[in-house]
Amino acid sequence: MEQNTKTGISIQVCLSGYSFQIRQGDAVTSRSPWLAADKVFTCPELQQRYDEVSVSLLTPKVTLVPEVFFDPAAGRAALEDVVRLDPSDTVASLAVPAFAARLVYSLSLGETLSATVARMVPGPEGHAASVLPEMYFLLTELDRIPEYNRILASYADGYLHLVLGQGRNLLLANVFRAPDFTTAEYFLFLSLKKLQLNPEVSSIYFRTPLSEEEELSLYRYFKSVEQL
Repeated sequence: MEQNTKTGISIQVCLSGYSFQIRQGDAVTSRSPWLAADKVFTCPELQQRYDEVSVSLLTPKVTLVPEVFFDPAAGRAALEDVVRLDPSDTVASLAVPAFAARLVYSLSLGETLSATVARMVPGPEGHAASVLPEMYFLLTELDRIPEYNRILASYADGYLHLVLGQGRNLLLANVFRAPDFTTAEYFLFLSLKKLQLNPEVSSIYFRTPLSEEEELSLYRYFKSVEQL
C-alpha cells in the first residue's frame, strides 16, 4: 500500500480570528489555538507551501436541501427561509453527494480575513484556495468518525455548528446561536436528547480549537472528546 506523504493545512476563519492544523499524510502534526487576525501576516505556517490547502469560514448562513428538491433558481429563497440575508449577500451552493443533498450558503459576513488567508497560502499550482463554509467540511468529514454515533461540531463567534449522524444516516445539520459555550452545550444536549443519542457511550469530535475549560466540561458527559 502506497503511503500518503502529502502535506496539508486546514484553516478555519471566524470574525474574531483564525486557527489551523497541519497534516503529514493522514497524521496531524500540529494545531493552533484561535489566533487574532492581526497575527496572520507574521504566522510562519501561513508562509509555506502545501500539497493540499482548505480554508473554511464559520458562516451561520447555511441550509441543507435534498438534491431532488433543489432548484438553483430558488436557492436564495431556500436560504432566506432559515436565515436573514441582506440584499447584497451573495448566495451559492455545493453538492454533498454522500447525503444526496445540496448545501446552500452565503459567505457574506462583512469580513476579509478568509480571502486574505486563501491568497496567502496557495495550493500546489499557485492558485488561491476556495473559501468554503465550515458546514461543508463538517458534512464531508462526518465519515471519518469511526463510531456508530457520529457527533461533529465547531464553535466560534457565538455559533454552534453541529452535525449528527448514526451509521450512514445523517440526522441533523444545523447552526445554533449560542453566545457562550454553556448555551452551546444546551443546544448540543437538546439535539442529542431529541434524536435519542446517548452521550455517555459516544465521543464528540470538534474541528475548532477547544479551551481546557470547554474540553473538561464536555468530558463530564461524553465517553471522550476528540479533535478532528
